[in-house]
Amino acid sequence: MAYEENFTLSAIPPFRLDLTVWALRRRQKNLIDRWNGKKYQRVLVIHGKAIQVIVEEKKVTLAVTVKSDEEISGMQATIKEKLVKMLEINKNLELFYQLAETDTYLRPLVERFKGVKPPRFPTIFEALVNAIACQQVTLDLGILLLNRLSETYGKKFADQYAFPEPNDLYQISEKDLKKLGFSYQKARAIIELSKALVYKELSFEDLEMLQNDEVVSLLMSIRGIGRWSAEYVLLRGLGRIDTFPGDDVGAQKNLMLLLNLPKRPTYDEIKGLTNPWKPYAGFIYFYLLLDKLRKKNLP
Repeated sequence: MAYEENFTLSAIPPFRLDLTVWALRRRQKNLIDRWNGKKYQRVLVIHGKAIQVIVEEKKVTLAVTVKSDEEISGMQATIKEKLVKMLEINKNLELFYQLAETDTYLRPLVERFKGVKPPRFPTIFEALVNAIACQQVTLDLGILLLNRLSETYGKKFADQYAFPEPNDLYQISEKDLKKLGFSYQKARAIIELSKALVYKELSFEDLEMLQNDEVVSLLMSIRGIGRWSAEYVLLRGLGRIDTFPGDDVGAQKNLMLLLNLPKRPTYDEIKGLTNPWKPYAGFIYFYLLLDKLRKKNLP
């Protein structure tokens, strides 16, 4: 027996679901975050239950359908909270738009993608595993590895898999992940991270209260997490839109094109170049990503 509930959510305007979902999913082959041109679809794991959420943008609201093979009554508030965070629909970006209006480089970019919100992964664990999977490989390959990980170890509803939780991964071996295409180092990092969370040797409960540099320091103490990964999690996991991952090669290239630079900027140069955009430098990261996708005729 399948259970189903429906409700609506409101977003602070301007908001566009399509752009926000593309900023989240990054690639068309992403099987975890699906977009069919009208609806966003994903399987979330809440209280151990696989729950499929389907979100469609209406005139002034988001229509949400949730489905599960298990009873889901009483879970609506938790699901709403998760979606609000992931899509950042309650974030007021009026001051950002005022800033962009006065910036020669930003104005046309922001006008083109007006309505995108800075999306977040639903958990810090997922953000970290995304960072580990995408290190030193193309984003296409990283997405492929994440798809395989979900299809092999994630909970399933209908034909879609959720992203695995630490409980799904902590007992597997490096050999198991190497079969999916992960390197030994990445496999070891993912499994150690999962074990640390399951055995409560590590917790992210207080991460939201820490300053950026404190978060980076804590995350870099985890195997497989360097500066790029830590800043990536700051932006995509914690929603710190003041953080531009300066070691991100793709972002460096995108920034070079935006500002008509003669060469790819270094990490330190990026800090200077994005300083006028504070505290929204990380938000520009998503605009640059969307502009690159636009050139591939995706969003």
